[in-house]
Amino acid sequence: MLPNKKNMKAIQLKKFGIENLTVVEEKKPSPGPHEVLIRVEAASINFIDLATARGHYNPSIPLPRIPISDGAGVVEAAGSEVTRWKKGDRVMVNFYQKWLSGKRSLQAFQSQTGQATQGVLAEYTCIHEEALVRIPDYLSSEEASTLPIAGVTAWNGLFNYGELKAGQTLVTQGSGGVSVFALQLAKAAGVKVIATSSSDEKLDKLKKWGADELINYSQHKEWHEEVLRLTHEEGADATLDIGGAQTIKSAMLAVKPHGFVGLVGFLGGNILPVDFFRAVPFMITIQGISVGSRECFEDLVRALEVSRLHPVIDTVFPIEKTQEAYRLMESGKFSGKIVVKI
Repeated sequence: MLPNKKNMKAIQLKKFGIENLTVVEEKKPSPGPHEVLIRVEAASINFIDLATARGHYNPSIPLPRIPISDGAGVVEAAGSEVTRWKKGDRVMVNFYQKWLSGKRSLQAFQSQTGQATQGVLAEYTCIHEEALVRIPDYLSSEEASTLPIAGVTAWNGLFNYGELKAGQTLVTQGSGGVSVFALQLAKAAGVKVIATSSSDEKLDKLKKWGADELINYSQHKEWHEEVLRLTHEEGADATLDIGGAQTIKSAMLAVKPHGFVGLVGFLGGNILPVDFFRAVPFMITIQGISVGSRECFEDLVRALEVSRLHPVIDTVFPIEKTQEAYRLMESGKFSGKIVVKI
């Protein structure tokens, strides 16, 4: 690709519906004083991207727009006031572009990549210098693109909010991006992992990636009972709940007194039937987890550089097959992350 190319290839969501994700040619952006022009090499899909494309997550979001929140690439040019990055640096985009550290403010909440801003599914994008995190040297851009939402959510939920420690027990739900990262990160920290899935084939993969115990929740509808059996009736220390309305009951019943339930997904519905007489007498912590700050992301990067953990990627699609990538996400027939290479 020539450095002076004026136009770029991008995916545009013209109206709601996966079938409306279209390859277009747009003008190549130019960075403002504090922005960095990134040559995007890979983007990964999260459930929020699927829900956005369907019109379920934010029906009032202005269209057309470039989709996808998670991206990784190389700095092509830096604005006149940029001090944190230079041409050639490899970077990832933080989901909340204005959440740098500490507790998230309302202003930071309103800075979601792909929601408050255009997404990253294009050959180039301009991002504020403060919203970027360096890629660990040992990871490819495809691997790095999986970290901003799924990796940071798992890290933040387990270790910042859940305060998970070596020797404790975690229950993971399914084999999507957050759950697989939770499994990998927990095992790297010396935590016992009980993995659940509806598929024996996926359970075999989870075992290969480090799970200590396996539960098929198609065979054990009340899967928390299996968790209790495997923990000698004590319960697990923590779980990250992916299913929302369909799984919150079992998630709460699976953890021990003072256990932790991190709310990270709404695959089975977003209105949660919470049992007061389970939550209060057992003093369970139920915490919403919404990705994390740049500082949290940087902590994850340092941990990865020590553990040398490699993200699990199910399939890499070329940008021209973006619709197929979304269809795979929609089907649920994948494990780990789905990536679009640009």
